[in-house]
Amino acid sequence: MANRTVTKRELCERIAKQTGYAQVVTKEVVQQLLDEIIVELSKGNRMEFRNFGVFDTRLQPPRKARNPRTDEVVDVPAKAVVCFKVGKNMQKQAQAALGVLLGKSAVTAQVR
Repeated sequence: MANRTVTKRELCERIAKQTGYAQVVTKEVVQQLLDEIIVELSKGNRMEFRNFGVFDTRLQPPRKARNPRTDEVVDVPAKAVVCFKVGKNMQKQAQAALGVLLGKSAVTAQVR
């Protein structure tokens, strides 16, 4: 199963066609939305979009790692990571779509 990458440009083109707005306007709106998500996450805020999902930041504590080439122990500093938890509606639709692609019912398909 080959997945296709949808770019921001393609997304803006689709939105422009569906709404009748100029592509330049839809690109600005989409970019502003993405910029605002980044701003809020950089403040440590949680971004919740009902039926879509939740963006959140978490702090990964410092840890010890091993360089596989030299077998040397290396200290990895703490860092903030962005996490995304899929909403129920999106999860159901993704499972149903995956089930169709795999030739299975939506109940047996699992999204990872």
